[in-house]
Amino acid sequence: MPLKVSEQGPDFTLPSTSGNDFTLSSILGESCILYFFPMDFTPGCTKEACEFRDQFAYFKDLEINIFGISTDTISAHEKFRNKHQLPFHLLSDRKGNVARKYKALIPFVGLTMRVTYLLNREHQIAAVYNNLFNYRQHIREMVLEVNKMNR
Repeated sequence: MPLKVSEQGPDFTLPSTSGNDFTLSSILGESCILYFFPMDFTPGCTKEACEFRDQFAYFKDLEINIFGISTDTISAHEKFRNKHQLPFHLLSDRKGNVARKYKALIPFVGLTMRVTYLLNREHQIAAVYNNLFNYRQHIREMVLEVNKMNR
């Protein structure tokens, strides 16, 4: 089961496609979406990433950062990001330590589950959606929750 709404999102540092390590606490005061996904270039993960890409302007206008996280390498993430023209960065959680903290790691397999978290400006979990197979609903749920959060 993923972390629950109102829990504090655990801080972490991971390699990023930005070329630098990304530390969550470095953007304290900013809301963000952390979406965990199983693997670059798979059909569902590609569609999910492209849905976030297509909705990027909506989230950016509301000053909500988006970060995709999986156990893929930075090299694979860079190829994936470039091929699909993703305007947000992907983070490499090779050992699954961050996915484990966010309860988004598939036991014994070592891949991340499809779990999406919306963190508020204090990095408390404002919303969570967990569904491995319905990638489109992750974006819809985040839009709904962002609308609630900004009322």
